[in-house]
Amino acid sequence: MRFFNRSFSSISKPFRRIESPKQLARRMASLPSTYDGSVPIAIIGGTGLRELPGFSQVASLNIETPWGAPSSPITILHHECKHNGKTVAIAFLSRHGPHHQIAPHEVPARANIAALRSIGVRSIVAFSAVGSLQEEIKPRDFVIPDQVIDRTKGVRPWTFFEGGVVAHVPFGDPFDEGIAKVVRECGHSLEGEGVTLHDRGTIICMEGPQFSTRAESKMYRSWGGSVINMSVLPEAKLAREAEIAYQMICMSTDYDCWHESTADVTVEMVMGHMKANADNARRFITAVLDALAGEEHSELIQAKHLAGGIKFGVTTPQTSWSAEGKKKLDWLFPGYW
Repeated sequence: MRFFNRSFSSISKPFRRIESPKQLARRMASLPSTYDGSVPIAIIGGTGLRELPGFSQVASLNIETPWGAPSSPITILHHECKHNGKTVAIAFLSRHGPHHQIAPHEVPARANIAALRSIGVRSIVAFSAVGSLQEEIKPRDFVIPDQVIDRTKGVRPWTFFEGGVVAHVPFGDPFDEGIAKVVRECGHSLEGEGVTLHDRGTIICMEGPQFSTRAESKMYRSWGGSVINMSVLPEAKLAREAEIAYQMICMSTDYDCWHESTADVTVEMVMGHMKANADNARRFITAVLDALAGEEHSELIQAKHLAGGIKFGVTTPQTSWSAEGKKKLDWLFPGYW
């Protein structure tokens, strides 16, 4: 089972009509290329999450940042919140490209986060399929991680602060507890509909694109790892630097390679787990977005608790900033300095 890429686009595609790149490009091109309005919330995931029931696609934005273009055009979705009847705007970005053509180490994470911030996004709910490192986290279970162990190898650009501007940001708690609380409440509310949720866990982020060796997988278990993927970093670190509240929802699809019984797993069984996760994920994210759209969470989704924090992390005096560094940071934080 380890030859399946753990990504939501891989989960959803075998069970619906697959658009060719040309068909998708034509459909996206038919949408307006600009959007006027506030878009404080974003989803980062695979193509399956762009097709959420009850959501309409109203714009497709191509944004060029100082760090290049993001993984995909940013799709703006509209949804009528069931709690107050208000229309909520959501930004969707496909982490691995519209047709999963971008490998984990090739994801332009800086461009992704910068592009989302430039349209007003201040909170991100990210989805990722993961391998389970613990017996109790079964295939089809969801995990809301609260910690990360970084096993990437330095080939991915991981900061906005370089080239003449140095900053250090706290990352002791890599996820946003305020958003995590809302996500957990939504997940537990769906337990009667087949969702099994683990409230906390440590996610190992490995480099990839190959999966772990058996020895590595057992080592990660000994470290207390709960699940493993290739996506959470540097995404979460860059979101923190950009003062964006970030929380990942993990979907278990397998037991990595540590579990002795996995040799007996069939392709049909794996695909069944993946399809079930896709259906559950759509219900889950819809519930989360409905909840976050409530008036009581207006300050949370605007990440008011993070606003201005990066100023305290910059150690380079502004008079010593390089011209290129200042230009990039002025783009990311217009009118900030």
